[in-house]
Amino acid sequence: MESDTLIRLKEVVEHGAAVAAAAQTEPQQPVPPQLSGRTLERVVVHPLVLLSIVDHYNCVPRDTRKRVVGVLLGTSSRGTVDVTNCYAVSFGEDDKDPRIWFLDHNYHESMFSMFKRINAKEHVVGWYSTGPKLKENDLDVHALFKNYVPNPVLVIIDVQPKELGIPTKAYYAVEEVKENATQKSQKVFVHVPSENAAHEVEEIGVEHILRDVKDTTISTLATEDVFNLLPNLNVNELIKAFAVKTNDMMLVIYLSSLIRSVIALHNLINNKMLNKEHEKVEDSKPAAVPAVAGS
Repeated sequence: MESDTLIRLKEVVEHGAAVAAAAQTEPQQPVPPQLSGRTLERVVVHPLVLLSIVDHYNCVPRDTRKRVVGVLLGTSSRGTVDVTNCYAVSFGEDDKDPRIWFLDHNYHESMFSMFKRINAKEHVVGWYSTGPKLKENDLDVHALFKNYVPNPVLVIIDVQPKELGIPTKAYYAVEEVKENATQKSQKVFVHVPSENAAHEVEEIGVEHILRDVKDTTISTLATEDVFNLLPNLNVNELIKAFAVKTNDMMLVIYLSSLIRSVIALHNLINNKMLNKEHEKVEDSKPAAVPAVAGS
């Protein structure tokens, strides 16, 4: 039985196919080349990518939780994009003005050159975001990745799913032609079906991870989760509270050491005075005269 997510994905694909067929039967309207020659059919996301993205998201402090962005690596052939690896990049955006954003493409180029040395078959296929939905500036970020791949894909990962289903949604950009020739065409995102698949080696690794998750007594993931749950310490009130508490403890330790030193010095003085008194008593005693023989 298919899940609701798969049913929605099928509806989107069928609707897109119907729109493309209707556009081909009306020659009087211009057909965008991206839609008429649509080659991207599905996006396959591997478990390593999902784990890396979730780990990237968990590295962000919980009280300043924002979406994270990274680069997707993999291969593409016969209309299928196979996403096998990824890495995080520095990304920031203004909450008030979505047009203001920053992506460290220099870091991306350095990372990709190193990944290429490890596996030359993998190339940039797109980018990911933890959304959880499309943002206004996503088209601008998408345009940046066109410098590295002709038709990049955007994969939105739901790192906190509230219902069962595929946690990935894939999109690619096409040129939307307006009916009125005077209006300027614009880029829009088109949904593409996505699925999760794994090689045999990856399946074995996932089984071991799930085994660790079930038995938290031997799990390294449980230890990592403890550190992820730690509060954000970069808060002025918390820093001040820790400083006051530490100073109070150090004051108690200092006073305890001072009192212990005074008591030790007092006992030393009393011991010296007692020894002097014993010496005086011994000196005041008359000396015993030895008896003389034959007297």
